[in-house]
Amino acid sequence: PKPTPDSTAAFARHDHAACRAQVLALAQRRVQEGSLRLTPVRKRVLEILLEQHRALGAYQVLERLAAEGFGAQPPVAYRALDFLCDQGLAHRLRSQNAYAACMHPGQEHRPVFLICAGCNALAEAPAAPVARALQAAAKGAGFRIDHMNLEATGLCPACRQKAPS
Repeated sequence: PKPTPDSTAAFARHDHAACRAQVLALAQRRVQEGSLRLTPVRKRVLEILLEQHRALGAYQVLERLAAEGFGAQPPVAYRALDFLCDQGLAHRLRSQNAYAACMHPGQEHRPVFLICAGCNALAEAPAAPVARALQAAAKGAGFRIDHMNLEATGLCPACRQKAPS
């Protein structure tokens, strides 16, 4: 399979049109391989999430769908977002009550979301070492982790340059 975009692309200048097209193609392949259907609404929601390396709330997505004639009822957006998350094509960011396109669709991975407090840029980075440490700590406490959502907030390189020292 073709490699997915660099996890840090959100914080660097890059060909975002190629990035977006590559992830959309991977997502479409994932849906086809699973004998699932990427309906026009689901596809449009994914495209909206892929427009920028940022998380969007369900109502932001719904506003866009309504403006484009897809319907203005919240279930329209929530059903599409639930499908995308269930299929590993999007992630829910709990701290922001928002959603972001998965930059590695079809790959088993545990991301950590790096969220810029300055500009809201979002990068999806590998979190395997952190996940292993959490699993070990949980095991030591006799705890079973059912779900893990790792998020870190800070400043991206551009916002760090702008910030006073």
